[in-house]
Formats: sequence, C-alpha cells, structure tokens
Amino acid sequence: MRRKLCLWGGAGCLLLLLSASFSLSIGTVRLPLLQVWGILAHHVPWIHGYVTPDWQASADQIIWRVRLPRVVLAICVGASLGIAGAAFQGVLRNPLASPYTLGVSSGAAVGASFLILTGLQFALLGSWSVPVVAFVTGGISLVIVIALARSDGKLQRETVILSGVVMQAFLGSFVSLMVAMSKQVVNEIVFWLMGSLALRGWAYSGVMLPYLAVGALILLGYGRSMNLFALGERQAAHLGVHVERTKLVVLIAATLVTAAAVSVSGVVAFVGLIVPHLLRLMIGADYRLLLPLSLLGGALYVLWADTLARTVLSPMEIPLGVVTALLGAPFFAYLLRRQKKTAG
Repeated sequence: MRRKLCLWGGAGCLLLLLSASFSLSIGTVRLPLLQVWGILAHHVPWIHGYVTPDWQASADQIIWRVRLPRVVLAICVGASLGIAGAAFQGVLRNPLASPYTLGVSSGAAVGASFLILTGLQFALLGSWSVPVVAFVTGGISLVIVIALARSDGKLQRETVILSGVVMQAFLGSFVSLMVAMSKQVVNEIVFWLMGSLALRGWAYSGVMLPYLAVGALILLGYGRSMNLFALGERQAAHLGVHVERTKLVVLIAATLVTAAAVSVSGVVAFVGLIVPHLLRLMIGADYRLLLPLSLLGGALYVLWADTLARTVLSPMEIPLGVVTALLGAPFFAYLLRRQKKTAG
C-alpha cells in the first residue's frame, strides 16, 4: 500500500506541479515557462539573490498578483471537494454521494444570495461578508440534516442521504425565489451560483488553508475505518470501529471542508462525484489510497477546469461551475455505461 501511495502520489504531485506551471504561463498574455519559473524563484527568499530578473515588471505582477493566487485557490478548492467526496462515498457506502448530498452547497447559496439580494454583501465584514455567511449557513444545513437523520441516537445512512436531498431541494427553492425577486443584482447572484475564482486574492487561500489542512488530516485518519465500513456497519463494529462516532466525525469534517470551498468559489459541481469514482476504477477501493489521491485529483480537476474557464473564450470568462459540469456530466455518464456493461 505504501509503495502504491508513493508511486501514485508522486506522479500526482509531479503532474500537479507541471499543470500549475502551464496554467500560470497561459492567458491573455502568454509567458514562457522558463520566465514563469524565474519569477516564482525570484520571490523565494533563500534563492532570491541567485535569480537575475530579465522580464518586465508587468509580467511579475501578472504572475504573482493575478494568476498565482488564483491557481493556489483552485488547487485548494479542488483538493477540498475531492477528498470530501471520497469521504462521503466511503462513510455512506454510496458511490453517488458527493459534497452536495447533504445540502451544504444549497445552504451556502442561501446565505450568499440573501446578502447579495439585500445589498449587505459588503456591509458586515467588507468583502468577506459573503464567504463568512455562506460558510455559516452551509454548516447550519449540516446540523439540520444530522438532526433529521438521527433515530434512537443513530445515523442511518439511507436517512442521511434522503435528508440531504430534501434539504437541498428545500433550500434550493429559496435560492430560486431570491433570484426571481432580484432585479439589479440577478446577474451577481447567478454568477456566484455558477462558481468562479475570478478576482480572488491571496487572502482567500489563507482563509481556506486551515480548514483544508485540519479537515484533510481528520479524514485521512479514517481511511482504515472506511475500508471496514464496506463490510457493513455491524461487521465494522465487531472489528473495533466506533460506527456512530466515525460517521459523525467524517460527515462534519467533510461538510466543513466543503462549506469552506463553496464559500470562496461559489457552487462548483461534479468534482466530489467524478474524481473519487474515476480513481476507484484506477486504483481500487482502498480508502487509505483513495482519500489522499482524491485530494490530488480534485486539485488537478479544478485547476484544469479553471484554466479552461479563463482561456477558452478569452477575454470573456466562463463560470467555473459550468466547465466542471460540462466536463463531468458526460464523463460520468460514460463511466456509468461502462460499469453497466461490465456488470452485465
């Protein structure tokens, strides 16, 4: 297992590094890869003196202040959604589960849409008003879903999924109502609902990183327990897994990581559904491998989707959620068809 993790993890990290470099080099202004690496090295304190700048100041500003913060944020958002999706699928034993199964995205969307509709998006905490409120309302939706799904002190996995679907539909109707009520700000609400990383500076990555780090560490520690969950909850309990506590901790950690991602990027669909499912076909269902590789796979998926979003129709930008859905939906349909043929 460790050998496979080193092999696949090393390949994933290398691919992520090359993808980030390529993403930094392309855009409205194309920059050579060597120049991109030189600009990045110029900002590293311990090798700053060994790099001689041979580029224009505008190129430095484009890389360091515009593209790099966006690339880092895309990696953080994708990693969060990828590992959260794998965790949901593992603890609920449902390959169709995703970070949006529990209505977190709809909960975050309600808070963000309300602020935009009422004109309070800058009144509470400045530019941080929408992310903070979206995070809070996304967390509240989790509390409600868990309360609805509890029966005799236990969380039934079928009830959790059903409660999440009901909550997502209920909150989604409120979002639709606010879109219908809005006039001057309807484009702003719809654009947030479609997801975007445009105009996101370093501060957004700084807010996301603590949630991603803590949430990922918690989820990675439950890889063995999720493997035992595949045998059934009763068998997992006989093998020493505290079933109810494990489900609660994993659901909370995965949902908070998702809420943090949604709060800064808007609604980005299909990442937590496609990435773990594809990796499961490639490496198997060992969650000790699947969780860390879903983190890397999600980062790659969102990084490439965001690169396409800002370059395909440049200078116009496509919403990130639209790109992930356009790429993810047909691919997932292909995977389902292939799996059906294999089973038949």
